[in-house]
Amino acid sequence: MRVLLTSAGLETEKIKEYFIKMSEKDMLDVKALFIPTAAIDPGAIAVLPKCMNDLLRCGIQDKNIKVFDLYTGINLDELLKYDVVYICGGDTNYLLERVNATGFGMTLMEYIKANGMVIGVSAGSLIFANNLPDNLGLIDTKLEVHCPEGEKSGKLKYPLKDNLRLTNTSALAMWGFPDGLEVI
Repeated sequence: MRVLLTSAGLETEKIKEYFIKMSEKDMLDVKALFIPTAAIDPGAIAVLPKCMNDLLRCGIQDKNIKVFDLYTGINLDELLKYDVVYICGGDTNYLLERVNATGFGMTLMEYIKANGMVIGVSAGSLIFANNLPDNLGLIDTKLEVHCPEGEKSGKLKYPLKDNLRLTNTSALAMWGFPDGLEVI
């Protein structure tokens, strides 16, 4: 399991470096699936270039990034062609509705179980937590993003507490389970 749940993406050098380490691959060879589906309002749309820049700043080549909006699903064989799935923020309810309606949620969870890597940003993180009904159920806790104060950095014990808070400069890293839970 290689999942990085964030409020604001690869906002700090430490989060960026953690992502690069998690990828276990030369960034020039990384293929990314970029999902902007949640960005349906002007504020979220305005942040999309910053999200794309997260991947480019890590050294992922533009030609290796595919933008995929969830109007249809994608099968596991196709999804496994990508080294990372980057799920942008915006409207969490809309994103979760599209994830479930297209069957992408089930495929994405299979991808994660097959050691696929996922970066969630804001709404892209919340779909994995128990904030909403019919969530993807990756973590059995409520997740809050964009908090002025968040969890202390360091390893977490499983089971997680009922509510985890992330600032814009922190992330919940899941690299191995249950021992690989960490706030960075």
